[in-house]
Amino acid sequence: MPEPFIAVPSYAVAPSVVAPSFQAPTDAAGPSPLEPVVAGGLGGTQADVLSDRADVLSGEADVLSDRADVLSGEVGVLDVSALGPLSPFAAGAGVTDLFVNGEAGLWVDRGRGAVHQPGWSSTEQALRALAVSLIARGGRHIDEATPCVDVRLADGIRVHAVLPPASSTGTLLSIRLPAARRPSFTALVAAGLCAEQAGQQKPGQTSVVEQRLRRAVTNRENMLITGAAGSGKTTLLAALLAQASPAERIVVIEDVAELRIAHPHVVALECRQANLEGAGRLGLDTLLREALRMRPDRLVLGECRGGEIRELLGALNTGHDGGAGTLHANSVTDVAARLEALGALAGLGPEAVARQAVSAIQLVVHLERRGGMRRVQALGRFALDARDRLVVITVTRAVEGVAAPRHAAGGGL
Repeated sequence: MPEPFIAVPSYAVAPSVVAPSFQAPTDAAGPSPLEPVVAGGLGGTQADVLSDRADVLSGEADVLSDRADVLSGEVGVLDVSALGPLSPFAAGAGVTDLFVNGEAGLWVDRGRGAVHQPGWSSTEQALRALAVSLIARGGRHIDEATPCVDVRLADGIRVHAVLPPASSTGTLLSIRLPAARRPSFTALVAAGLCAEQAGQQKPGQTSVVEQRLRRAVTNRENMLITGAAGSGKTTLLAALLAQASPAERIVVIEDVAELRIAHPHVVALECRQANLEGAGRLGLDTLLREALRMRPDRLVLGECRGGEIRELLGALNTGHDGGAGTLHANSVTDVAARLEALGALAGLGPEAVARQAVSAIQLVVHLERRGGMRRVQALGRFALDARDRLVVITVTRAVEGVAAPRHAAGGGL
């Protein structure tokens, strides 16, 4: 996928960055398959990795973790070597995030919540050197004058670093790992994403949610996928876009490139932050306007988070159907208020946002994560209330583990 706005120099990680307790194997022949990968680190063996992957077959794996991706039959290996001394922790099965909280230690999220790694430790000096090196790999610079920086490394790995004095607890690293495989929509359905009851999709059963989502792609409806952080918005969006006709040109605009779409004709635009002189910034609003000149068959905004909502709603209201985007919202009832707040950043009043949203977006898909399970919690559509304010009418909502159709006045989905 093209990366027109990011230059990634090949900086090397300094050997001095290695944390004191992080020890590489000394046996030239390499560790035995049953020996610990890192002494005092992961607290497990490579056999444990195989056991973790086997969880998929027993139904114990997280629905949208990359362990569930084996259902898609796609083979992929994420290159985590750029993370230096943290790479063995990132290489484990199902790892989604790494968090370094200064000298307090390392936490690893394998899809079921962040877990502290008691065998890992480091010094503030080593952590700072690691942060500087990782940020340099992404083509940027971090120091006391610019203590908070976010970059994307090879294979889509995202690194956010914070240095003192912005952090009062030492150097902080937040590392997000993309799935090594791209799960297909069929694989997500089989893993229970659209299930009418919590758990795996019953063989041969097609749920109301699955039917509606497939129809939305076929009919080129504009969709907004909402949910809290970590609910699987990006994963579902990529899987749905992969169902689009190969003849369609998909143009994606993102703040940081995350979408990995299995489609033959995808081009991507990525934001660029200003340089040290304050010049060269490319924001989502600018890239949206450029994307409209690229004759997109489907216009996709990775995440709506600011005033660019004005350009997106305007584009979707002027004949650009089949578009999509994601929005952070903790519940489906919060979606309308979130859109109004973003519209205010662009100088749009609530009534203007409401009328544009009703006209531009045909389907709202809300995801939730509960008990380690990610699935569609509600399907809805935008409408105007008696005061011409924006509301979401839910037509299908998961209640106590069951997705139940709801027929609202004024028509369904």
